[in-house]
Amino acid sequence: MVFEHVDLKKEFMKKMFLLFLGIGMLIASCSKDDEPNEIVSVTLNSEVNEFIWKGMNYWYFWQADQPDLADTRFKTTDDFNKYLNSYSSSEDLFNDLVFQPDVVDDFSWYISDVDEQLNSFRGITTSYGIGFPRNLIKPNPDSDDIVIFIAYVVPNSPAANAGLKRGDIISKVDGVAMNTDNASIINKVFSEESISLGLANIVNGQVEHINGEFNMTSATITSNPIQHFEVIEEGGKKIGYLVYNGFRNTFNGELNDVFDFFKAQNINELVLDLRYNGGGSVLTSALLASMIKGSIPANSSAFARLQYNSKRDEERGTTFPFLNENYIYDKTTSDFTGNEALSRLQSISRLYVLTAKGTASASEMIINGLTPYMPVILVGETTVGKNEGSITVVDSPGNYTNLDNRNPKHTVGMQPIVFQVYNSKDESDYTAGFAPDILVKESEFVADIKPFGDPNEALLRTALNDMLGLSAKKFSLNPDTNIQAIDKEVKLPKFSYEMYLDN
Repeated sequence: MVFEHVDLKKEFMKKMFLLFLGIGMLIASCSKDDEPNEIVSVTLNSEVNEFIWKGMNYWYFWQADQPDLADTRFKTTDDFNKYLNSYSSSEDLFNDLVFQPDVVDDFSWYISDVDEQLNSFRGITTSYGIGFPRNLIKPNPDSDDIVIFIAYVVPNSPAANAGLKRGDIISKVDGVAMNTDNASIINKVFSEESISLGLANIVNGQVEHINGEFNMTSATITSNPIQHFEVIEEGGKKIGYLVYNGFRNTFNGELNDVFDFFKAQNINELVLDLRYNGGGSVLTSALLASMIKGSIPANSSAFARLQYNSKRDEERGTTFPFLNENYIYDKTTSDFTGNEALSRLQSISRLYVLTAKGTASASEMIINGLTPYMPVILVGETTVGKNEGSITVVDSPGNYTNLDNRNPKHTVGMQPIVFQVYNSKDESDYTAGFAPDILVKESEFVADIKPFGDPNEALLRTALNDMLGLSAKKFSLNPDTNIQAIDKEVKLPKFSYEMYLDN
């Protein structure tokens, strides 16, 4: 099924999941209504557990592969209730229903507070406003010292107000120097209400701690995913450069403004920096693809197709086309507020994408979805490899997606994987990630991380060299190959790698 233009305006954008309301599948094996003469002797202890099971049975992509989610799993309501009562924790139940975690499904997660989760999708978080690369760094193979550099800082955040900036090297947390044994202390950045961070320089492979620390208290901030954009003029070309850190539909208008600027500047090349972009809204991914590849008429070609589980036949083959209209959402509520003309580039024949180990989901959807239509050149490191997406499942009537009619007795929800994404050539085989065309490890430049847009910043410079046919020898790119990005990874919040449908 391809969405027509009018559907996108009247149904898809405003109440997307109205497409699903007629599906209503009763769970015959456990519903009391299906067994009118059954005598129920086992009382259900937790309606949250019932919601968890039924929501997963209805939506989960691997429902057919998980025996405990089978429609025929329970012969009677008593059997069903006994099973649910065996779990004192609804989170434990959810985790046991995930199919082969860390092998097949390592992206579904349990939500303890739905409103907090929805705010995070809007870019609203309680944090310090620091963005990190995916890995910690060991500057010297003969030392146990561990550091991490700041990838970006959110404007007007506690980190920005403290004076921290991209390229600063963190070596201490709450006065403790990081090493190979305690490196996990960096994750306090994501869990503690207050923190102190100490910085260092890397000189000849050695960590030299800087006196003094940055003391911060977390605050509620709204993060614009558009971190940086500009037009670079070099070699007779006008090159648009955009650092984009998340596909958030509440910032669709700001994204459109960037492409208005690029069009006004008559750019003829584009570098899309997705190094720190873990994904987000499928719709926003389709809009960005439409902005980049403006020569494709709206609704004439598929950008992406979503494949659901076998029980959701009506949703199978749902196609996101290239679009001419932008869709605007309230930054606080995510309510649809109106349309505007989409700014679409007509002058771009290829796309350069800067990638890292944290490039995932909706970012990879851009790569996969545009590849059939134009050369997409990747510079950086292999991406995450997430070709599946989710929805926010809540305890509401119908299909468990009505955010405005949730059970008021609890705040629990789920973010299960419910679809796999394909491009117009039915290609979706990138679970090992997209390997770069040109390998550049940003960690090897940790001693001198350049600001975004600096023409000598390692990944940008490499892309420009390839674009302009220049020799790398002309520029002072000197990686330190002794530096190691170690396996102990930064434990980013679960929603950091996501591709989801907007409820």
